[in-house]
Amino acid sequence: MLSLVQLKRELRKVSNREQAKILRRFFKTGKGDYGEGDIFWGVKVPAQRKIANKFGELSPENIKKLLNSKVHEHRLTALFILIKKYEQADGNGKKKIFDFYLRNVKNINNWDLVDISAPKIAGDYLLEKPKDVLYKLAASKNLWERRIAILATLTFIRNNKFNDTLKISKMFLTDKHDLIYKAVGWMLREVGKRDQETEEKFLKKHYLKMPRTMLRYAIERFSERKRMFYLKTPPTNLSKKVNRLVK
Repeated sequence: MLSLVQLKRELRKVSNREQAKILRRFFKTGKGDYGEGDIFWGVKVPAQRKIANKFGELSPENIKKLLNSKVHEHRLTALFILIKKYEQADGNGKKKIFDFYLRNVKNINNWDLVDISAPKIAGDYLLEKPKDVLYKLAASKNLWERRIAILATLTFIRNNKFNDTLKISKMFLTDKHDLIYKAVGWMLREVGKRDQETEEKFLKKHYLKMPRTMLRYAIERFSERKRMFYLKTPPTNLSKKVNRLVK
């Protein structure tokens, strides 16, 4: 069986210092930034996927070791392996992987790690189950746990289930982090792709409370006229103007 040492060696072989510099800037690893201290080797995502496929039989113990690593590519490759295992598992196996995911959530600590894994593991597992754990994550002080909560609902949206997305989006209207604004706006936009009336009903109710970044992401697919309306309409007589526009 291929070992953890071999996996790390293969990642190191395809690492690139210049790419690592770019990634450190892109993922905000400076002091005080959201990715402070994250270490990058400069391995591109397709190469990581290829290596993850090769090491698909890696044990949970070794996957945990990868997730505990300070090297970003170790953690992302671990998640690619975990997702593949989840997709191939039966019902009980999926539960074990979901539980493993939650136990190691502290290491899913940058936006790409969240975005690739939350819909495919948390979202898929909770699709037809109670969502209590999602609301617990949404109430967390940890940025990444909150982002997992909203990104997990992408799977619900793809199955035309919008209620939890809207509830969690409402919880995040007063959040303080730009990465939550972007995630919520993105999910609202995804709702709108399938049911624009539902998205606009939410916007009409909460438009004035939404951070501008969140709003801009949410209305990205609207017509120019409608986007300008939402961005420029002053608070006075808002509801009447919105109603005229959307009828």
